[in-house]
Amino acid sequence: MNKLERISKVFETAEEIPFDDSSKIILMSDVHRGDGSWADDFAKNQNLYFAALTHYYNENYTYIEIGDGDELWKNKQLSGIIYEHSHVFWLLSKFFNESRLYLIFGNHDMVKRDKLFVKKNLYQYFDEQNKKTIPLFENIKPHEGLVLRHRVTDQKILLIHGHQVSLLDYEMWRLSRFLVRYLWRPLGLFGVKDPTNTAKNYDKKDAVEKKLIEWVIREKHMLIAGHTHRPMFPEVGKPQYFNDGSSVHPRCITGIEITSGKITLVKWDVKTKNDGTLFIGREVLAGPRELKDYLYHSNPHEGTVSESSLL
Repeated sequence: MNKLERISKVFETAEEIPFDDSSKIILMSDVHRGDGSWADDFAKNQNLYFAALTHYYNENYTYIEIGDGDELWKNKQLSGIIYEHSHVFWLLSKFFNESRLYLIFGNHDMVKRDKLFVKKNLYQYFDEQNKKTIPLFENIKPHEGLVLRHRVTDQKILLIHGHQVSLLDYEMWRLSRFLVRYLWRPLGLFGVKDPTNTAKNYDKKDAVEKKLIEWVIREKHMLIAGHTHRPMFPEVGKPQYFNDGSSVHPRCITGIEITSGKITLVKWDVKTKNDGTLFIGREVLAGPRELKDYLYHSNPHEGTVSESSLL
């Protein structure tokens, strides 16, 4: 099966989530929640993430995490991640208890496709402070992909992490995990960067995006992915490949909102008031655009808005 067929298989078998212009959805990915150590890339942005998620919870959004929510290549145990970021998981559980949480797995949390792993690690967790087991995401089912389907226009939007088009990150993910965990993570202490990391390798970013755009052009469906950490938001008439970025950008986190029949790329960062007071605020990077404007529009000779023009 080639890489494009792999995406098509996900599209054809994915659970569909019906939505309409009254729906509120926030898409985020590549959170990479870690164990609080020096290798926890999420730690520096955890306050931004918690503030943003609190806003979306209070505003009645559905939260869909498009892969790599937890850093399970560097870390063996999810329990340590939950313990370190218990406040985040508490908030995610509030979404879940109101049927407003969906999880898609990526390459760094590929183990979530294992039902036994999910049952053991995500259904509940052990509260060290109170010495008891507490329900977390009981009976949750992480997905490889999801399809948003508009109730009125029948427009379909495929949500995948995007690692499906990478040999090292999909078919050879166990080897990649081994190298990250036992080679590149220790070398990172000395400032050595992992050359296989898609997020930090522009050639790999470009190769992934080229394949995802190729699928969009061939199948004429909108696609929203993560994986590259590079936010993408196409103009109307260009291939409908969107990317929500990540929560481990320096100084900001990004996401894609779908609400009132529109799609918007946003970022959250620390801002300053006129009196010098700091606060966490939301900023629009691209959009909002009417989703219906993207129906039947796809020009194979045009590109997308690049990262450099967004952040």
